[in-house]
Amino acid sequence: MKFFYLIPLLFFYSLCFAGNINKTLYINSGYSTCFDGNQMYYNAFNTSNSFVNKNAQISMNIGDSLHLKVINNDTITHGFDIKWTTGLSNTIASGDSIEITFSSQNIGSYIYYDPLNYPNNAYVGLSGIIAVGSNSNSYFWNIKDHQLTWNDSIANGNNVNWSNYYPDYFTINGQSNPNINLDTTARVTGFVGDTILIYMANTGQAEHSIHFHGYHCNILFSSYKPSHVGRSKDTFPVKIMESYVLMLIPDKPGEYPVHDHNLLSVTGGGLYPFGMFLTLLIQ
Repeated sequence: MKFFYLIPLLFFYSLCFAGNINKTLYINSGYSTCFDGNQMYYNAFNTSNSFVNKNAQISMNIGDSLHLKVINNDTITHGFDIKWTTGLSNTIASGDSIEITFSSQNIGSYIYYDPLNYPNNAYVGLSGIIAVGSNSNSYFWNIKDHQLTWNDSIANGNNVNWSNYYPDYFTINGQSNPNINLDTTARVTGFVGDTILIYMANTGQAEHSIHFHGYHCNILFSSYKPSHVGRSKDTFPVKIMESYVLMLIPDKPGEYPVHDHNLLSVTGGGLYPFGMFLTLLIQ
């Protein structure tokens, strides 16, 4: 099947199953444990009032109505917004909640985040993905970077100088290599000929360049360069707070790595390869 037939087919398939989705998110605070045992202060949007360092993944069909309630469990005021939308920005006092409705008629990887005191709150963790148009073979990469000592400093209300930002830990869905390969929502598995969708967003404060070994992917959505939709590539530069939807149709079996072309981002605490690195497993 030719690529230019696939986008309208995906659109038609999603519209056929459009409906109402009800979700509740909780703004929680806690500590994220790095692969080497170091801990950093962290906030996250979770699906319960128990803290985990992985932001809730929201998936919906094209045309769905997402009814979202956001509860602030933290001790300070936070905000909520969805990038590339209008009229959804809200402020949520400690212990309070807001409700919003979101819908999209296009496939996309939308970033939801806390816009208050930007970029501090989003950097400390409050930024996730809404995947519009996902299928049963969809995977989600929320990529972040952190400078370990900064998280506690921001949590304590101190100012940081972003011109001196030098991250030393790099994660996908809150995990680094090798633990990221245990995340079934991130580690791509499938078969030759599958139509696999990858929703990728850079919610950190450093630019990244994600490189695929073994395969090329077609761009279905690019927030930064919509004109690049339809291109087939193996490397995808991801600007800060920008995102992609990629379509992978594997043409051969094998296990192939995916990593940031900037080798610093494949490290954690200065150690290689404990950063943005995972593998694709195709049978």
